Amino acid sequence: MPTLAELISGFDHDFVVPTEWTQGRTAYGGLTAALSVHAARLTAGDELPPLKSAQFLLSAPVVDTATIKARRLREGRSASSVAVETVSGGQVAAHAALIFARPRTSTIEHDLVETPALPGPDECPDFAEPSAMRPAFVDNFDIRKAGGASPMTNDGPPRFRAWVRHRGAEGVDRATALVALADALPPATTAVFTEWAPVSTMSWTLHLCTDELPDPSEWLLLESASTFTRDGYSHQSMTLWDSASRPVIQASQTVAVFA
Repeated sequence: MPTLAELISGFDHDFVVPTEWTQGRTAYGGLTAALSVHAARLTAGDELPPLKSAQFLLSAPVVDTATIKARRLREGRSASSVAVETVSGGQVAAHAALIFARPRTSTIEHDLVETPALPGPDECPDFAEPSAMRPAFVDNFDIRKAGGASPMTNDGPPRFRAWVRHRGAEGVDRATALVALADALPPATTAVFTEWAPVSTMSWTLHLCTDELPDPSEWLLLESASTFTRDGYSHQSMTLWDSASRPVIQASQTVAVFA
């Protein structure tokens, strides 16, 4: 099974999707997003500053092979923007808009992200998904249920909480690895499913809260909560914290629901 580190070290803009990194018939969305970040880092020019925010539109399945190309749109004194396009099966399968930014002096600062009080990873069981829902890519991560609901249980609000960490991300740029990790949980709306049905992420927006990023091979707390679902579409909010309860990534997704 190729690790993330192996995929990154052998990355070419023409990319073969490993079966071990798929969800259903498409590449795991977190992998497509992470490779987009990596492709942006490879663009010609001065070294880009830290990744600050990203928007990913996942418009079609990434199957078999894909071509990932990035271009710098603007390089400012503090922030640079990069566009990345992934083509698979003769169509645009994903588009990313990335902002890389250096810290700027500011008198405004606040952190209103609430951190749930949960047991540590050593006290938590493995996060179990029904076999019909378990995609291949999850074997690249350790995932332990820290609270909230479970898929297809309808045993509370549609919210998943889990400790997560990479298997095999050694040497990978931390922002790239954390983007790959931050989508590891199933869409939270599946908590209230009464039977299995397909789901598909359509868009994903994320903000990196700090430039002091944790080691992605260490335990991090990930929460995904569905806040509104209707007419076949679900919105969910997501937060990734480090082991000291500091927010690392905040994100939101729009998910298509075929139930």
